[in-house]
Amino acid sequence: MPTARKTPAKQAAPRKTPARRRPTVPKAAELDLTDVEPRVGKPVGGGQLWDPCSSSDIRRWVMAMDYPNPLHWDQEFARASRYGGLVAPQSIAVALDYGHGAQPACVGHIPGSHLIFGGEEWWFYGAPVRPGDTLFQERRFHDYKVVETKFAGPTMFSRGDTAHRNQHGVLVARERSTAIRHLAAEAAERGMYANQLGAVKRWTAAELADIEQLRHAWLLSNRDGVSPHFDEVKVGDPLPRRVIGPHTIASFTTEYRAFLFNIWGTFGWVAPDGIDDPWINQDPGWTEGFEFDEEGAKIDPRKRDGLYVGPSRGHIDADRADEVGMARAYGYGATMGAWCTDYLAFWAGNDGLVRHSKADFRGPAFEGDVTYFDAEIVDKIPDSSWGAPLVQVRLRLTNQEFTTLVDCTAEIELPY
Repeated sequence: MPTARKTPAKQAAPRKTPARRRPTVPKAAELDLTDVEPRVGKPVGGGQLWDPCSSSDIRRWVMAMDYPNPLHWDQEFARASRYGGLVAPQSIAVALDYGHGAQPACVGHIPGSHLIFGGEEWWFYGAPVRPGDTLFQERRFHDYKVVETKFAGPTMFSRGDTAHRNQHGVLVARERSTAIRHLAAEAAERGMYANQLGAVKRWTAAELADIEQLRHAWLLSNRDGVSPHFDEVKVGDPLPRRVIGPHTIASFTTEYRAFLFNIWGTFGWVAPDGIDDPWINQDPGWTEGFEFDEEGAKIDPRKRDGLYVGPSRGHIDADRADEVGMARAYGYGATMGAWCTDYLAFWAGNDGLVRHSKADFRGPAFEGDVTYFDAEIVDKIPDSSWGAPLVQVRLRLTNQEFTTLVDCTAEIELPY
């Protein structure tokens, strides 16, 4: 809490010549990291889903991600494939986790804070997730740094690691997530996005027709799952262009509902062994009005539904978004990361595999905007540490104003 200022005592007699008043210098905003520093490098807990992944969970996820690969939703197509049935997309790991994958990066109580996503790095080990599988997470708070930003002044970039293993102990994926934690009041005061954004764009019928034509062309670009061969592609080759949007409250809500932990009663709290004070479900210090009500949620589902309460409510409520410096409704960082993985996997085909990706999130997908995907092959690696030939792809996500939202580099395994 800020220290109360003392009221100056009145002077005995007025001065004939008023003294020149010094300008008031506001107290610099500071992040209270006393509960963060001791947790660096330590395992942390979080939520664990009770139930195995179902075919409906997979279908809901790809539908929300606007991902058309029939391997993940079309029973007849999947049965005829080498998999012999439905399999989940590689991006499903974040949907089967707690906290949009950011749990181990959001560690420690920071009073008056809010969180947005800063990026994701993924390593995939080739074990597909099928209906009936359960993913278990091992989490660790890796590190943090504080930098001065125009958005919110002192801002913490914190990183956390998650290993995703299935019920057989097989390593499916590793993730390193980056969380951006800032003082909500400071971001709202600075109003960076409020000053930059105009009104929500109103698209003409012709513009919407062009967007839908581009979107539909990408949906058909590799529907049969044919993998390009390593020896056939070359540096400089572009990948098919993709577009998602315009983003709306409905599309943001659809994405949010596909993360299983957001459903009432789907998870329980777990703690790592041997840690005296594990970070599990403690209060991160969300600004007022953005907290969950864990006790109330035992009776009322809305008390644990982030579209009604909690730190996610700004995604679909412009007034709440403005309170944390985001100006208007905006999309999810974990969704943008999944978009990248799905886009690359669709191009790689059913015999390809995204092995590694690193996506830096530069800005959110705001309501009314569209997101374009443009990528090209930038390198070929015949002998990789994965024991397979890889192509390196550079992917950028931009909006209609050519503003970069995501800058991603990935290595993709292709057959010879």
